[in-house]
Amino acid sequence: MRYDRRLPRVLHVLLHMQDAEQPMTSAQIGQFLHTNSSFVRRTMAGLRECGWVTSSRGQGGGWTLATSLDEISLLELYDALGSPSLFAIATSEDTPRCLLEQAANSAVDRALAAAEETFRAALSEVAVADLAADFEVKLQELGLTSPVSLALFDEDHEQE
Repeated sequence: MRYDRRLPRVLHVLLHMQDAEQPMTSAQIGQFLHTNSSFVRRTMAGLRECGWVTSSRGQGGGWTLATSLDEISLLELYDALGSPSLFAIATSEDTPRCLLEQAANSAVDRALAAAEETFRAALSEVAVADLAADFEVKLQELGLTSPVSLALFDEDHEQE
């Protein structure tokens, strides 16, 4: 089964962009996400359409934040990514006129709708910046200082 990992990956990128001193290129982002530049460009283009990031071409170009991470909820980001399916569960269509299959499908649909509603409500309560605050707490617990430079980040990720 294929998983859609765009939400945590984009969150990861946005959190690093917050402390980046220079624009981040698609190649740099692709390298630390272990994916290709074209995937990064397609994904980031959607964020640009929302007004959350900007891009510039040429020497010294790349992606930069265009808004504060306080202004982006996890739900807004999830929706911007196309609201990927949460589950691999689907209703049956083997015998659509069978009343028992219809009852089973109805129960599954209700449960999936309730789960999605709970998920969306949880996402709506969290701004991307809240994750950065959690990061700061963890840094302090480890006795490290912040902000962590992008160079240190790159070194740590090369070891993964």
